[in-house]
Amino acid sequence: MNNLSFIGIIPARYASTRFPGKPLAMLGGKPVIQHVYEQATQVLPNVVVATDDERIAHAVEAFGGRCIMTRTDHQSGTDRCMEAYEKNGGGEDVIINIQGDEPFVHPDQLRAIMACFDHDCTDIATLVKPFDANRPVAELQNPNAAKVVIDEDWNALYFSRSVVPFLRGVPVEDWPKHHQFYTHLGMYAYRSHVLHAISTLPQSPLELAERLEQLRWLQNGYIIKVGISNIETIGIDTPDDLARAEQYLLAHP
Repeated sequence: MNNLSFIGIIPARYASTRFPGKPLAMLGGKPVIQHVYEQATQVLPNVVVATDDERIAHAVEAFGGRCIMTRTDHQSGTDRCMEAYEKNGGGEDVIINIQGDEPFVHPDQLRAIMACFDHDCTDIATLVKPFDANRPVAELQNPNAAKVVIDEDWNALYFSRSVVPFLRGVPVEDWPKHHQFYTHLGMYAYRSHVLHAISTLPQSPLELAERLEQLRWLQNGYIIKVGISNIETIGIDTPDDLARAEQYLLAHP
């Protein structure tokens, strides 16, 4: 990993069905996007926000951050990362895609995803969180929380909105006590040539079925190395999430 160069790219859109303008929503006196940027720069010396909105660009520049304007027609954050990477010069070995609505992304999470590239076979890296067996099984069944099946070498075998694996002969409410499930944390990192390649791939049948972009990569044979994190974060998807984040920030200044 010491021989690789990394860049953190934070895709940030203004348009959002559930929470328009959320990168600019104020949290603890700062826009959400500023929290993400400042967390990322604790680990990465090279961080840039990729946006298609002038309001976000102005806000980033106002707090001293770097921003790159991208097209408005991107279908995913991955595609936006690719354009920003090329416009930035395209010299880094690995691109880390950091979600712009994760104000509490932790430095240790960034280090964990970077460490996945200690393995030469790693094409793409992501993070998972072990599901706590004491939590209600309904949280595991939530289709918004993608589940990940991992092989013995910590490569992802499959991602699903369903609970996988199915535990035959075990009451559903007891599943977490009989198997270690993993939920997906939506951070990715890609080798530069891999990011270029996957940005040209058409949507795959599994991706269309589950609406999970990473299944396109698996179905096309790319190796997704998995790092582990036990850190709890709060993603900002709705105004209610922002209120919870304010409460968290007060408790953890």
